[in-house]
Amino acid sequence: MTAADGQRQQATVPRAEFRSYYGRPILKRPTWKVPDVPGYLFLGGTAGASATMSAVADLTGRPDLARVGSWVAAGGALVGVGALVHDLGRPERFLMMLRVLKPTSPLSVGSWILSPFSALTTASVASRVTGRFPLLGRLAGLGAAALGPAMCTYTAVLLADTAVPAWHEAYPELPFAFAGSALACGAGAALVGAPHTDHQPPFRMGMLGAAMELAAMHRIEQRLGLVGEPYVQGRPGRLLKLSKALTVAGAGLSVLGRRSRAASALAGTAYLAAGLCTRFGIFEAGVRSSEDPKYVVVPQRERLEAA
Repeated sequence: MTAADGQRQQATVPRAEFRSYYGRPILKRPTWKVPDVPGYLFLGGTAGASATMSAVADLTGRPDLARVGSWVAAGGALVGVGALVHDLGRPERFLMMLRVLKPTSPLSVGSWILSPFSALTTASVASRVTGRFPLLGRLAGLGAAALGPAMCTYTAVLLADTAVPAWHEAYPELPFAFAGSALACGAGAALVGAPHTDHQPPFRMGMLGAAMELAAMHRIEQRLGLVGEPYVQGRPGRLLKLSKALTVAGAGLSVLGRRSRAASALAGTAYLAAGLCTRFGIFEAGVRSSEDPKYVVVPQRERLEAA
């Protein structure tokens, strides 16, 4: 047999199918509950951005905007904790995560970010409502604001630290996508709840967040190649396309909202709906990538060949 015959025989070998033993996936599917965990991703980010916005508004003499931001921050944090406890099944499991602080574990660090943030935002709101201990309440608000950026982004690091291909491979962009979405959601809540005279700061925050989120998600879709397919296909793809449309609509309506209270409310609603779609879309994209062996096998082979 000649070399040419051998090449022709090799060319007739069918492409390998990416299957695993007994049809089981290579990776274990994430066991986090829906809507608990993606809902928390949304609530935590919105709360973090709102806490920082509230503190800045308080320091710049915008008490109404500060009040709305503090309420959104406290409400988002407390409801988010409830969602996490429900996902864990028993409240004591959440308390057990606070036994130690492990800097190399995003889950451990995140628990120690969420717990003081929730306490500080609650203390800030309690001081506003009762009128007691105003200095301590203001200091609590400033402390929550300092933790706000971490609240916006630590969940992205937590997802990227797993072996789930669509999350892990997007580790450079996910924090920017989550931060941008959180800024837009915090701005959206303010556009809905704050007086129209205080809408200039959330307008700017929303535009910045929208630009960050759209740029990060575009880069994820373009850079990841095969592993990025779950972000553009199926239900996750539809959710993320809807998120983009709502984000663009929110930005456009917020421009009109500088003269119209109704347009501002619609812009805020669009930003919040986009944030929900982003978190659920990214979560479902990761789940889908863990269920299909090709998203694990093909990148591994490509890395071996490149090495």
